[in-house]
Amino acid sequence: MTATEASDQAPTSMNNRQILQAMSGLMAGMFVAILAGTVVANALPRIIADLGGSQSAYTWVVTSELLAMTATVPLWGKLSDLYNKKLLLQLSLGMFVVGSLLAGFSQGIELLIFSRVMQGIGAGGLTALAQVVMAAVIPPRRLGKYAGIFGAVFAVGTVAGPLVGGVMVDTSWLGWRWCFFIGVPFALLAIALLQRTLRLPTVRRDVKIDYLGAFLIVAGVSAILIWTSLAGNQFDWASWQTAALTGGGVLLLAAAVSVEARVPEPIIPLDIFRNRTVTLTTIASLLVGVAMFGGTVFLSQYFQIALGKSPTVAGLMGLPMILGLLVASTIAGQIISATGKWKIYLVAGGIIMTAGLALLATIDANTGFGLLSLYMAILGIGVGLLMQNLVLAAQNDVPASELGAATSVLSFFRSMGGTIGTSVLGAILANRVASEMAKSLGTEGEAAGGSSHAVPDMTKLPAPMREIVENAYGLATAELFLVATPFAALALLAVVFIKEKPLKTTSGMERLAEEAKQAVADGDKPSSPTPVS
Repeated sequence: MTATEASDQAPTSMNNRQILQAMSGLMAGMFVAILAGTVVANALPRIIADLGGSQSAYTWVVTSELLAMTATVPLWGKLSDLYNKKLLLQLSLGMFVVGSLLAGFSQGIELLIFSRVMQGIGAGGLTALAQVVMAAVIPPRRLGKYAGIFGAVFAVGTVAGPLVGGVMVDTSWLGWRWCFFIGVPFALLAIALLQRTLRLPTVRRDVKIDYLGAFLIVAGVSAILIWTSLAGNQFDWASWQTAALTGGGVLLLAAAVSVEARVPEPIIPLDIFRNRTVTLTTIASLLVGVAMFGGTVFLSQYFQIALGKSPTVAGLMGLPMILGLLVASTIAGQIISATGKWKIYLVAGGIIMTAGLALLATIDANTGFGLLSLYMAILGIGVGLLMQNLVLAAQNDVPASELGAATSVLSFFRSMGGTIGTSVLGAILANRVASEMAKSLGTEGEAAGGSSHAVPDMTKLPAPMREIVENAYGLATAELFLVATPFAALALLAVVFIKEKPLKTTSGMERLAEEAKQAVADGDKPSSPTPVS
């Protein structure tokens, strides 16, 4: 198809009602992806205890989904530049359904972890494609308003998830398995809504998938992430396993770079990093992932073990952070759409997120809920100002033909940062808990409460032992936030150097049509335009 034909298919600017209709299935899909992570948060301590898992297994149940999501985001992003985006979204939701059903029927840790991998692959598609579709139909200048709506969906899913998960765990006739089953009808609804409401033109062209590059990227990233997950627990940081996994991972990624530089259709176009905004937002996204995911994923465990709360109460205790995120993202999105100014919110978000993590580094098993709520709200405000606007800045500064690549690169590095942060900080948590238990009880600790690396069932511990465990988890959780704080500070440093540029007033579809027309006017052969599909 010629560029002229492609441009003829590009629709004119959509009005608010059309955009909201098109976004309905997308928002349902995002709600499902968010629910998958949050509904399990307060159930995990009970799940791991019921299945006889260790602290390492607790980390792996979280990490496996993040690892699968991280490794596949660039692939989904590239596929979105080549094939029908709606079909890809529906496929990712279908994989999520399969993973959820497998997780719900799991009888052991191994199957549970495998099912989380399936969910992660589906979540990778939703993570990459949702923002690509948004950029395709909504101009950057108007994107802030709709990003605020997505922020509300994010907040509802994040608030409802822990509450629903906690209630299910505490309800004897339901149990933790329904934490996985509950997402299935929402995913099926999202598939139906996408089929009915999302209409995007498709540009068909001959394409070549870089299978070798895809394999090398997935294998290299997986090797590095597996190392960060197991080092310090299954083997020493300084060991032959470390050398094999890190060395192999680096060699695989180096080979991937070599392949990506040569093929006509790379999974991650290396030229995109010549754009200063893309490079800086990528660095910031990686650091935000380490700080935010790595620091907050263990909060539910802190509520239940260090503070001795039930899963339902633990879900309620996370509300201040979510409300802070919701308010900040919604208000900032509205102001950005009205004024066109966005950098100040990135800088403010970096400062506030760093402050929130530093304050959370002072908590222990005796911290009052009022103070804890304030610290979490500050962190939520920082994340709300920072995370979505990094994507907005990058999407605004690249050609329409690179929207999919730029968006997936940011999602990839944010997810990678989160996976690394969760893995490394999970190992730090396990070792600090073991150290504190050893200080208090010596060799008697394991006899009294089981292995120091096992996630304890607090309802079965005697009062003296429970107090020791609560103190150990309180101190260990504070250490996680202390380690995460410098990464947030580095993210702030990266966004300071991003140059603010005016937000474009045309959507990705309109910009793609303009680029195609310009190519024809310049006499170029538009043989390989990136499709809008």
